[in-house]
Amino acid sequence: MLRLFVAIDLPAEVKEAICGLRTRLPGVKWLGSEQHHLTLRFIGDADQALYSRIRTNLSAVSTPSFFLSLRGVGCFPPKRDPRVLWVGVDRSEALLDLRNQVEKALLLSGLEPEGRSFSPHITIARLREAPASVLEPFLRDNALFAPSPFPVAEFILYSSILAPQGAIHRREAVYPLA
Repeated sequence: MLRLFVAIDLPAEVKEAICGLRTRLPGVKWLGSEQHHLTLRFIGDADQALYSRIRTNLSAVSTPSFFLSLRGVGCFPPKRDPRVLWVGVDRSEALLDLRNQVEKALLLSGLEPEGRSFSPHITIARLREAPASVLEPFLRDNALFAPSPFPVAEFILYSSILAPQGAIHRREAVYPLA
């Protein structure tokens, strides 16, 4: 069994800018730059047959490359006991089109439809008992965070192994955009 997800990787300079947001905050565990990506769809566990169908069907996704802009920071859930810190993604029709095509390919592979609405973001930290009051200055001070827009020329099927130091991601297949 492989634990799979589909994502867009970020250029090194964008990951570096995100790492520049790190500061000492109680209860915050910052993710390493190797874990910074934009998830298009979490798949979960897949056996070899499903994995093969997914790889094949994702190869049919066809959309032009595009530029993506990141902007601001926030947390999930926003009102109570936050669990995740994130960097936001500007609205992009091209991104939504790519995500929708990926979803269709996964449905053709035999997956159930995604139960949650797509909320594009880059997870940058996990929170353990970090009260919202501790996060407020960080969120306020970084509300205008906006690294340079970057080109998206491919998307990736990743496998993920959960480890004590955090998830270890491996590229299973890379799909270039037109």
